[in-house]
Amino acid sequence: MSKSLESKINLISLIKYTLPTVIMMVFFSLSTIIDGVFVSRYVGSNALSATNIVYPVINILIGISIMFATGGNAIVAKYMGEGKDQEAKETFTLITLSAIVTGLIVAVLSIIFIKDIIYALGATDSLYKNSFDYLIVFLVFAPVMIAKLFFDYFLVTAGVPKLGLISSVSGGIINIILDYIFIVEFKMGALGAALATCISYALPAVVGIVYFSRKSNVLCFVKPKFNMKLILDSCMNGSSEMVTQMSGAVTTFLYNAAMLKFLGEDGVASITIILYVQFLLNSAYIGFTSGVSPRISYNYGSKDEEQIRKLVKYSFTIISAFAIFIFVSSRYFSDIIISMFSPKGTSLYDITLNGFMIFSFNFLVVGMNIFTSGMFTAFSNGKISATLSILRTFILFTIGIIILPQYLGVEGVWLVVPFAEFTTLIVSMIFINKYKHTYMYGKKDTDLNLA
Repeated sequence: MSKSLESKINLISLIKYTLPTVIMMVFFSLSTIIDGVFVSRYVGSNALSATNIVYPVINILIGISIMFATGGNAIVAKYMGEGKDQEAKETFTLITLSAIVTGLIVAVLSIIFIKDIIYALGATDSLYKNSFDYLIVFLVFAPVMIAKLFFDYFLVTAGVPKLGLISSVSGGIINIILDYIFIVEFKMGALGAALATCISYALPAVVGIVYFSRKSNVLCFVKPKFNMKLILDSCMNGSSEMVTQMSGAVTTFLYNAAMLKFLGEDGVASITIILYVQFLLNSAYIGFTSGVSPRISYNYGSKDEEQIRKLVKYSFTIISAFAIFIFVSSRYFSDIIISMFSPKGTSLYDITLNGFMIFSFNFLVVGMNIFTSGMFTAFSNGKISATLSILRTFILFTIGIIILPQYLGVEGVWLVVPFAEFTTLIVSMIFINKYKHTYMYGKKDTDLNLA
């Protein structure tokens, strides 16, 4: 049943195993970024700002899906490692239903109060229409988006990450085609961008439903046993991911408010572009973490100390190398990346390029923080995972956005995320060292070598 999780790993095999998930998550982020490029180029910076204004609501829907997926994934993979196949299937089915129902409730409430929500998020009268058009589509398609993201994680646990990769890449291609048709040809603006993205989610969602409906598969839908404690445990264990998304909603609001104060609507458009780039680059770390997490949970369930040590050590090695690559390449190609959204010589381009040169320093350490949080989720320690997430995405960010701009102006706004990530790294290292024997990834007599 779980041959892919049972197999022994080395550095190269771990890279090969997690690569489909990395590519899958990158393509998911590209769907949003492609929307941004088309909206910025063919509709205008005003519409781009409008999509960012309402993204906190979409963050919450994404957070619901990822919370149930990562929290439940750790429990399901652990059951598989313990040989409890039926419990794994029942838990998977229960958590799937819980994620979709929860998302539906949030979506319906958001539709009812959509006007109040949009204005509460900071939209001006000139931004309202585009904000409404973009958000309403995502709310209507909420079950599809939640199912797509949810199945992305569990296809890895089921041992078929390539299936998830193929469906996600296909969905990404569909998104590009529909963006061109809806935005360029039909001139549907932000509404077209949202429709293109949400329709592209349908293919991976259908693939997941079909795959998990087959009883012969490793993991499949069965008649679930209602267990509120199991649902709550999944939410608690995946709370760090929900915290990240919820914090993202709050920090996006704070970023928009700060940029409106310093640079007006061009400032909001600028931070939107940089957050798109951050979303893309961070998705690679998230993809790697989601790819390796089921293996960590499985081997933790089967008490295979040697495999756990290798998994953690190799993961830190891969992430460290990737961090250097991302930092250097993002700065080197920054002008090309930014010019995709705004032509060189424009005020928006200049503001964004200057900000990116400061903001990009966070790419050196963010991967370590993302993986460390995900690792503790895989070990079913939701408290540590949530602590790291809320620290880097909310507490330190809020402290930074309040203090740094007062002394450094707009440069202080760009420094907020690097400040939060570097400070969190110190706390991450403390937790890594503290729990190295508890979760069996540290050598018995010497400290874990993270190099």
